[in-house]
Amino acid sequence: MKTDVIVIGGGVIGVSAAYYLARQGIDVTLIEQGDIAAGSSWGNAGLICPNHSEPIPGPGVLGQGLKWLLDAESPFYIKPRLDPALIRWLWRFRNYCNEDALNRAVPLLRDMQRASLQLYHAILDDEKIDCDFETSGGILAFRTQTGFEQGVHHAESMQRHGLRSKIITSDAVHSLEPALHPAIVGAVQHLEDAFISPHSFVFGLADAARKHGAALLTDTKLLGFATSNGKITAVWTNKGDFQPQQVVLAAGAWSTDLVRKLGLHLPMQPAKGYSITISQPQISPKLYVIFAERNAVATPMGSTLRFAGTLELAGMSRAINQRRVNAIRKAARDYLNLPDDWGEETVWAGLRPVPPDGLPYIGRSQQVKNLTIATGHAMLGLSMGPITGKLTADIVLSTHPQLPLAAFDVNRFN
Repeated sequence: MKTDVIVIGGGVIGVSAAYYLARQGIDVTLIEQGDIAAGSSWGNAGLICPNHSEPIPGPGVLGQGLKWLLDAESPFYIKPRLDPALIRWLWRFRNYCNEDALNRAVPLLRDMQRASLQLYHAILDDEKIDCDFETSGGILAFRTQTGFEQGVHHAESMQRHGLRSKIITSDAVHSLEPALHPAIVGAVQHLEDAFISPHSFVFGLADAARKHGAALLTDTKLLGFATSNGKITAVWTNKGDFQPQQVVLAAGAWSTDLVRKLGLHLPMQPAKGYSITISQPQISPKLYVIFAERNAVATPMGSTLRFAGTLELAGMSRAINQRRVNAIRKAARDYLNLPDDWGEETVWAGLRPVPPDGLPYIGRSQQVKNLTIATGHAMLGLSMGPITGKLTADIVLSTHPQLPLAAFDVNRFN
């Protein structure tokens, strides 16, 4: 089967790329090994968050992670194992755990997320997608005075990057968000952010892509590639073979293994995150609430409330570690007024793709001339999804992208 472009991956990045390509009249076929939005686009926290533009590596992050190494309930957990790829990744990761790397990365991630938020508004206006889109922002809530003071200092440092926030004292924060636990001593209000029900958005965008002419094939497993003269000439799948002019790889945490079929190197680690979704209790937050000292978040999504958090480096396994789920449950009760019995819950785990420097890969491969890669967004895939899709379409169509992409070079670790 011939097609102009094959997109590999049915999460928010791949679907966004297919959508923007289809809108330009390109014959695009998306293949997904499972269902649309079945990976990290399903159960994440739903944040579109320019106020959270820090990459995962930062000052003190690796040291703190090593201290938490034996604590399976810690916010950042590295499962001990002899894995050469993990050791190499950690060796690179440590090079970015400093202020200089942080200050280089924040403006890049800030601009990507701001551009993406604008595109969310445009897409929802154009396509009328029902996804519980809210632009009321959120708060970073603190249970300890020490944590609050550190949070104020951090907010002031982020304000130097143009990120708007507001310091809220204890009395004011409970007026702003009555669902908070009485022990909360203060908060930082994030004024630029929005939140949605992520799977509803991706489903709606997939329908819009189909309306514009894209073919989206689910339960379609990639088996391999045929190449000639530095180009992909065929994509082999369990549903047949395709002969595309160009290929977009947007397969999230699976991208590293897939590019090995082409002899390419794309260093990433799959970072497992968890979420618990319940029906909204009688008293429920109206803003998203980050549990500052626990690195978890509560997000209202229509008639539901989702608690999400943790970063676990444990390989490609999606097995659920109940101790980490219990840690999220405890954090939720420590930061919010919740009923003793919150009823039925849905527990989810997904894998987020994390490069060593915390910046995504967006661009063409040097070795495979008709391959464009769009992956590695860590915990910001939903937040940067639409802009990444649009930039990817620009690359495929050889159109000048609206944002500079040098820092996201897919060849930077080769």
